Amino acid sequence: MARGSRKGRGKRKALRRQWAVAGACVLGGGVVWFAGEYPGWAAGIGCLLAVAFAGGLVLRQRMIQAERQRFLAANAELERVDRMPGPAFEHLVAERMIADGFRQVRERGRAGDGGVDITALAPGQGRYAVQCKRYSKTVGAPEVRNFLGALANTFAGHTGVLVTSGRLTKQARLEALGAREPLILVERDRLADWLLGTVSLLPARAPAGEAPRPVSGRPGGSAGEAPT
Repeated sequence: MARGSRKGRGKRKALRRQWAVAGACVLGGGVVWFAGEYPGWAAGIGCLLAVAFAGGLVLRQRMIQAERQRFLAANAELERVDRMPGPAFEHLVAERMIADGFRQVRERGRAGDGGVDITALAPGQGRYAVQCKRYSKTVGAPEVRNFLGALANTFAGHTGVLVTSGRLTKQARLEALGAREPLILVERDRLADWLLGTVSLLPARAPAGEAPRPVSGRPGGSAGEAPT
């Protein structure tokens, strides 16, 4: 009985596909005929549709940005962060990075993520790999070493960023800042400023004729902190 029911559903699905293809062919033929008979009208309608489509994209983008700003504002307090599960914290960090100007922001946090929760591209700055630690306790040296290992292997060439709602132990901080490519560290106090949007992980735009401020953790920057 179940086999016959599946066959019936398969036939109905195939029939719907056939009707959809036939409808698309008829519609396409009608558009071609109309464009040939009334080229002026067709061009005008095409322009109107293009403008409407572009306007819809702009409106959708503005709605997404407005929703992101509402989300960030609602979760900017550390008290709310402290109650978040790990995946929610990773999503918050990813949304903050998008608001910062990062592109291709991808949340990876799951089993087998290779030790990195988020990857992103910073225009003109290269690729970033982020590890998020929504910790009420301190982050120890083993966690930092594991992250450095991921950066040296699977994510070689990425700028490493460690974001935590807690704080690093002294040894963990020394591990991070003593690495060949020092990590950008966003600990609890700096996290509060970053979530409010008062600091950025990306260097500020420099006036014409001046060199841009380097990303923190790089030569010339304030190692271990996001730039103000």
